[in-house]
Amino acid sequence: MIEDLKSKEILTNLNSTDPEFVLETIEKIRESGNRLIMEGLFELLHNTTFPEIKKSILNLLSELKNKESVPLLIEAINNDKYLVERKELVACCWQNGLSYNEYLPLFIDLVIDHSFLIAFEAFTVIENMYGTVDDDLIDQQMAKIIKALNHADEEKAYLLNGLLTIIREIPEKSEFSE
Repeated sequence: MIEDLKSKEILTNLNSTDPEFVLETIEKIRESGNRLIMEGLFELLHNTTFPEIKKSILNLLSELKNKESVPLLIEAINNDKYLVERKELVACCWQNGLSYNEYLPLFIDLVIDHSFLIAFEAFTVIENMYGTVDDDLIDQQMAKIIKALNHADEEKAYLLNGLLTIIREIPEKSEFSE
């Protein structure tokens, strides 16, 4: 109950018309975040016209260390409402160093189906992936990549050929983990 009240207070503060107060609130979120707050951050990222607020939110998302944040970030990436922010949200995935291996198909689809800038960020997420990935899933994804190569322009072909090598070599652990 207390956590819900605190979350509601934070969400109210995020909707303030005072940009400095919003920036202070974003800093406080680093200490305590949950689903409600994360959804509020995505909304604010989408709706704000203040570049420094956008930058502060993206900095926070790129420094996440709580693995419970991963599905929330993935939901936002999948939400077409945040299409304008998709490139930056995908970049946050490789920047925060959390494990996204269970979302390998999503990131491969982003490489195949989106602009080169989003594709490049998704490629970088895959390049930095770690954890166990089922061999059958890798085989399915490799078939999807090979099929996509038939229709890819030169830039995408470069990324797709790189993926064929990388996804077979996803390490069990991050080189940065303790």
